[in-house]
Amino acid sequence: MKKLKQQGVIRHEVALCDPEALGLGACFFVLIQTSEHDAAWQQQFLSAVRSRSEVMEAHRLAGDVDYILKVRVADAKAYDQFYQSLIADVKIFKVTALLSMEEVKYDTAMTIAGDAAG
Repeated sequence: MKKLKQQGVIRHEVALCDPEALGLGACFFVLIQTSEHDAAWQQQFLSAVRSRSEVMEAHRLAGDVDYILKVRVADAKAYDQFYQSLIADVKIFKVTALLSMEEVKYDTAMTIAGDAAG
């Protein structure tokens, strides 16, 4: 473990909490399309996303969708509050929210290249 930390392979040690036990039973995947592609807009958007604790993951994508966010909230009303807050802070062309009905697989373990056994 110490060697992996020194090599930068291990970035953080964390505890995995049960979202439902924390009152965060709703998971939304939020697809963001923007008509803005300048550096100022991107910085404003990234700041807005990074400052919100509801956003568990955020990825910039290739293709028609510019960003995808994984958002954990209590329910649809809490998602709407998140959404209203986000669009008040940054101009977004199109937002599509997809409610996860069931988490089929969740894993944080990664296989080290060349180690099929994990």
